[in-house]
This record gives sequence, C-alpha cells and structure tokens, in this order.
Amino acid sequence: MATLRATLTAAVVFLYVLVVGAPVTLYAWLTGRVMPLYRIAQGGVWLGLWLAGIRFDVRGRENIPRDRACVYMSNHQSNIDPPLLFVLLPPRIAFIAKKDVFAIPVLGKAMHLADFVPIDRYNPEAARAAVEEALKRLRPGVSVIVYPEGTRSPDGRLQRFKHGVFVLALRAQAPIVPITVIGAETIMAKKKWQIYPGRIQVTVHPPVETRGRSLDDRAQLALEVQRIIAAALPPEKQPQPVPAEAASVRDESL
Repeated sequence: MATLRATLTAAVVFLYVLVVGAPVTLYAWLTGRVMPLYRIAQGGVWLGLWLAGIRFDVRGRENIPRDRACVYMSNHQSNIDPPLLFVLLPPRIAFIAKKDVFAIPVLGKAMHLADFVPIDRYNPEAARAAVEEALKRLRPGVSVIVYPEGTRSPDGRLQRFKHGVFVLALRAQAPIVPITVIGAETIMAKKKWQIYPGRIQVTVHPPVETRGRSLDDRAQLALEVQRIIAAALPPEKQPQPVPAEAASVRDESL
C-alpha cells in the first residue's frame, strides 16, 4: 500500500503539473507575474500531501519575520520536507535545490521563474555560485530555504551543519529562522519509494540575528543554529557528538 500510495500521489501531482501548471508557467514567463504560479504550485502541493495522508502541526508561526527577507534553516529528514515547508511558510520563498530537479519538464521552468536556485552539491565551485545566486534573491526581498546538513539524514538524526549557507545569511545580513521538523522520516524514508500516512510536527523558532556579525562568525553561528534546531528534537534524533578536531575543520560547501 505504501508503494501504491507513493505512485498514485506522484502520478496525480505530475498530471496536475502538466494540465494546470503548464499554462500558468507560460503565463508567468510571458508576463513576469510569478504569484499566480506560486499559488498554483501551492495548490498542487496541498493536493499531494492530502493524497499521501500527511497531516501536520505547526508551532511558532509568530516567529516568522513579516517585514524582512530571511534565511529559513531546517533539519532535513525526508523528501517530504521541502513541499511541506513550501506550503507552510508565507510567500515569497525560494529553495536551493538539487540541479537534477530543474531538468523535469514544466516543473523545472516553473522553479526557475520562481527564483529557485539549482545547486550541484558535489562541485564546490558550483556550490559557491549557488550562494551568489541566492544572495541575488534575498536582496530584493525573497526569503530562501536551505538545509544546513546538505542532504537528508539517513535515520532522522540531526547531522553536522555545513558552513556555506551561513555565509549567505551573513553576507545578506538577513535573519536566520531555525525550523525543526519531526516525524518526516517515518512517512518517507531516504532512498525509499514508499509513503506512509502520518503526522509531522514543525516548530518555527525565533529568528537569529546576523546584523553586525562577520564571516568569521560562521562556524559559531552554525553551532548556535544547530543547537536551537536540536533542542526541539527527541533524544534519539539528537546529533552525535563531534570530536574537537573535526569541529575545528572549516567547511565552506553547501
């Protein structure tokens, strides 16, 4: 049933993208008006979540900045995380996403129009270029969602944070909004094509200010944000202790 549910959900959402998304994507491309595309995309995501039997509780909505673009930083447990945050957070937001997704017909074009940023995580030079592109989005007021772990956790346990995304927030002097997601890995595990119905808990924490902080603070900032996200996780999902010599190594990649 879990495999059938995943296949059915993917098929319906793909049909939605072709039938509903394609003309709205064309409209956005011709007119430059992105918000109708954004709303249609949210509708498709809501449909997919409903079909998959995914429900959620959200705490801390009052912590979302309303007057400034920000960098949302969340733990990454599952492929469910990005669409879930896409519908829960206010517009406009953009993701730094794997470049492979941008090759999907219609969806890839829509993501480009919506200011999403492609990234090749295995190419350090491309990762730095992605930071520059995301910075261009933040300055006009588009908030950005990033995953400091760099990839999904294999078991839901919080992994070590990379520092490249903190360079983005520091250069933009944009607040960081930590987000904790609990339960997504039980709904759709990494490298599995099964979706199980269930409930996800999302906690939006108070913003962490970056104004007045320099790039030299990125390692300390990474630890600070990691601790905030970890504080809302159950004990079995807490990060493993990192040896002192490993913690001191700089990591500039995304």
